[in-house]
Amino acid sequence: MKDELKQTDDLLGLKAALDRIKQYINPSLSELQKKQVLTYFVHLLEVNRYMNLTAITDYDQMMELHLLDSISVLPYLPIEENLQIIDIGTGAGLPGLPLKIFRPDFDLTLLDATKKRLSFLDECLHLTGLEEKAKTLHGRAEEISRQKKYRESYDIAIARAVASLNVLVELCLPLVKLNGFFIAMKGNSTQEIKEAEKAIELLGGDIADVIDF
Repeated sequence: MKDELKQTDDLLGLKAALDRIKQYINPSLSELQKKQVLTYFVHLLEVNRYMNLTAITDYDQMMELHLLDSISVLPYLPIEENLQIIDIGTGAGLPGLPLKIFRPDFDLTLLDATKKRLSFLDECLHLTGLEEKAKTLHGRAEEISRQKKYRESYDIAIARAVASLNVLVELCLPLVKLNGFFIAMKGNSTQEIKEAEKAIELLGGDIADVIDF
């Protein structure tokens, strides 16, 4: 009974937080998508009690700092459907899983080097019903980017603050198709951009835009 009450509190807290952030994103989510958001974050909160997935344990902070931050790139992504997306160093599934929930047409790959995290993500994909067009991939970006089967295979590669930009560029750009995009979700990045310019040029890329949030 106690566990049932706790789960109810989790659901109510997360639903209230989701309702509050509508003023920022106005997502027009279907009931299924709302359920998927709640299912994912409830499971993340539960598993995070015994597995180090995120330092954030507060409902409101998790929704705003994880959910809102993850989907902040949505307005800038191509509108074409069925894009191949890879989330580099996904960790707890961020930003990949929220993006997949909001854009179910995406064909998502969640890359991480830790098998325990990937087991958690496989559980999330099963619980949310997203398995058909989403999968996990075990490995490090520096290894995956050298393998022919993955090079130039993705329309979008995305990474959320997992390394310095000049390192990320060398790891992620080789995975992107011609005319594809690499999105680096970073903090104050002016100096990092300057340091990464040469690597970007050598790898045949250019800086399309820098967007502050």
